[in-house]
Amino acid sequence: MCGGDNKDECHISNGHLPAKFGLLAINTVSAVDYTITNRATGTAGGVRFNTDIGVDYSKQTLAFAIDFIWRTFHQTNAYSINNEIHVSDSHIGSYSGDVKTEIIGVLYHEMTHIWQWNGNGQAPGGLIEGIADFVRLKANYAPGHRVQPGQGDKCDQGYDVTARFLDYCNGLRNGFVAELNKKTRTGYSAQYFVDLLWKTVDQLWADYKARYGQ
Repeated sequence: MCGGDNKDECHISNGHLPAKFGLLAINTVSAVDYTITNRATGTAGGVRFNTDIGVDYSKQTLAFAIDFIWRTFHQTNAYSINNEIHVSDSHIGSYSGDVKTEIIGVLYHEMTHIWQWNGNGQAPGGLIEGIADFVRLKANYAPGHRVQPGQGDKCDQGYDVTARFLDYCNGLRNGFVAELNKKTRTGYSAQYFVDLLWKTVDQLWADYKARYGQ
C-alpha cells in the first residue's frame, strides 16, 4: 500500500487484451473519481458489459468495494498508485450465470489485492488469494459453485478453500483477518497464527477439517 491522488480509470479492451478496471490512484473513498472506458465494444463481452453491467454500476461497485475492504481490514487511511484490475472480456461474454454478480465479486477480490499487504513478497500466494476471496465471501459475492466449509487439501491452497479456512479462523477471533493483514505489512511468518490464535496453522487446519467432518 502506498499513496497518491484520487483518480481511477477503467478500460474494457478487445482482441487478446483483457478488460481493464484500472486504479491509477485512490486516497479516500469519498473523493475517488473513476474513469471507465469500454475498448471492446465490438466483442460479445464488450456488448454484454454495456447491457448487463454498465459504467455507472461499475463506478458504484468500485466505491462500495473500497469502503467494504477498508472496514474489513480496519483501515482508516490508505492509498495506492498505478494499479489496474483486469477482467477478461471473453469471461464476461461467455459467463453463463448472473454476470453482474460475478463481475462484482471479481472486482471485490481484485480490489482487495490493491489494499492488502503481502509480507513484502514473503506471504504464500495461496494465502494472499485466500484473503481476497475471504473479502469476496464476506461481501456475499462468492459464487454458488465454490467450495463449501471444510473442503480442500491444505490451508494455503488459495482462493475459496483458504477463504473458508480464514472465515473459520475469523470466527475464533473477530477481526483475525484484519490483524493478520496488518502483520504482513513488513514480512510473513506462520507464527502469526500462533500469536493471534494460540495454535499453529497446522493445528488450526486440523481443527477446521474436524469441525466440518472432513
